[in-house]
Amino acid sequence: MPNPAIEETLRADLAAAYRLLERNGWSDQVFTHISVRLPGETPAFLINAYGLLPEEVTASNLVTIGIDGKKLNIDDPEVNPAGFTIHSAIHMHRHDAVCVMHTHTLAGMAVAALEEGLLPLNQTNMAFYNRVAYYDYEGIPLDLEVRNRIVAALGDRQCAILRNHGLLTTGRSVAEAYFNMFYLNKACEIQLEAMKMGRPLIMPSPQECEFTAQQFEDPRYHAESVALTWAAELRRLDREAPDFRV
Repeated sequence: MPNPAIEETLRADLAAAYRLLERNGWSDQVFTHISVRLPGETPAFLINAYGLLPEEVTASNLVTIGIDGKKLNIDDPEVNPAGFTIHSAIHMHRHDAVCVMHTHTLAGMAVAALEEGLLPLNQTNMAFYNRVAYYDYEGIPLDLEVRNRIVAALGDRQCAILRNHGLLTTGRSVAEAYFNMFYLNKACEIQLEAMKMGRPLIMPSPQECEFTAQQFEDPRYHAESVALTWAAELRRLDREAPDFRV
């Protein structure tokens, strides 16, 4: 059984991620999913109840499910098993992926439709240089057979662009998955704004892009950035929408 204190923290963090998803304008009604793996020998995960908007998610109404996406407690609300297909693929094979976040943001979906994918047009974008996986579209991921192909496409990376679909990030914590999504989506927004101007685009050399990416992924810098950002976001929610902890 998971440690109650650890589960309480994970529930609060996951509920916070759903609330931030809505506040950042990333909501896709009831069709956006974030999942987190509970510690323990038997695989168990937290996800939102089917039909709830992100701003309605709280720590207590999250549902515990198994690897097949079915709820483990008969008294819990229903979940959308199909929404867990992508998440379960990663949770099953990537033990570092404690949290999996998948969004249908406008900027993310637009870049997912571009043949060239994400371009290193800005310092923010360079954080993802050669560090974003791409998964080719195969229809709505309802079939569990697609899970192996999703895992193969992601490899050991934390971020992916699902072509003709949207964005996906993972993290060793909810905070890290959220941090990755915030800046991956920001990079997509920057690219779209630059492309709108219809002017030639400047891209630094591969050497400069790789150097910048290595600066961003320095363990101490990255860990501090994630921690400070998450603490600030929790403070904001505690001021503006403290019921996420209920």
